[in-house]
Amino acid sequence: MFLSNCTSHDRERKMEEDLDGVAPCSSLAVEAMIRVGAAGAIWGLCAGPYDARQQGLRGSAKASFVAKSVGRFGTRCGFVAGVFSITRCGVQRYRGRNDWVNGLIGGAVAGAAAAAAAGTRSWSQVIGMAGLVSVFCAAADYSRTS
Repeated sequence: MFLSNCTSHDRERKMEEDLDGVAPCSSLAVEAMIRVGAAGAIWGLCAGPYDARQQGLRGSAKASFVAKSVGRFGTRCGFVAGVFSITRCGVQRYRGRNDWVNGLIGGAVAGAAAAAAAGTRSWSQVIGMAGLVSVFCAAADYSRTS
């Protein structure tokens, strides 16, 4: 009865909240990796041809470059989403609260992992990326839980 009176957004949020407490963190991380990894692959499919054209590639060299772009973007995006999701879920279970602090911590870990995966050796870049991602994730969690 309650769900029939809700909008689809309210139903979707209620289902997501139900999964947060029931599904294992590893399952939520795999789901996030697949979802965001697919989005990253689509981005690579869009950006790859443009970058190949900028480099003057044609034929099989262009196709190879685009395929590598799809894999690279999909893998990186999926990795960051998985790290964020499993960290946020673990912190939420540890703290016993569903608030913006979980997103802040998860975003900081995911941002640091993204910077490290990009191959940076500069601690200031790692800390900057961790701070930037954590602020965005905390804001998203705050708007979702408020």
